Amino acid sequence: QVQLVESGGGLVQAGGSLRLSCATSGISFRITDMSWYRQTPGKQRESVATIGSGGSTNYADFVKGRFTISRDNAKNTVYLQMNNLKPEDTAVYYCNAVVSVRPTLNINYWGQGTQVTVSS
Repeated sequence: QVQLVESGGGLVQAGGSLRLSCATSGISFRITDMSWYRQTPGKQRESVATIGSGGSTNYADFVKGRFTISRDNAKNTVYLQMNNLKPEDTAVYYCNAVVSVRPTLNINYWGQGTQVTVSS
């Protein structure tokens, strides 16, 4: 059974830092991209950051310079270091993994989400 388990969320004051982790298990095929998304009530889930299997990264404009995504391929784990947090970063953060089952078939897996709350 495939599982993605996020941890590290919580309550922090504006300007503070948090580090999210997402550990995967039960995945037998190669994981290509790993990403963090976030969602607030009434809004669509939005991409925060993505990291490829080779380490290439992509960030949403609203987190550039503040957040850093990284991964440990040996552990199939992805991290999100969040610095200089702002109240508008408050959201549920979700981990996503794209698994390449075969060249023409990728499967998306999601974690259950972890709440990040930034107080002003």
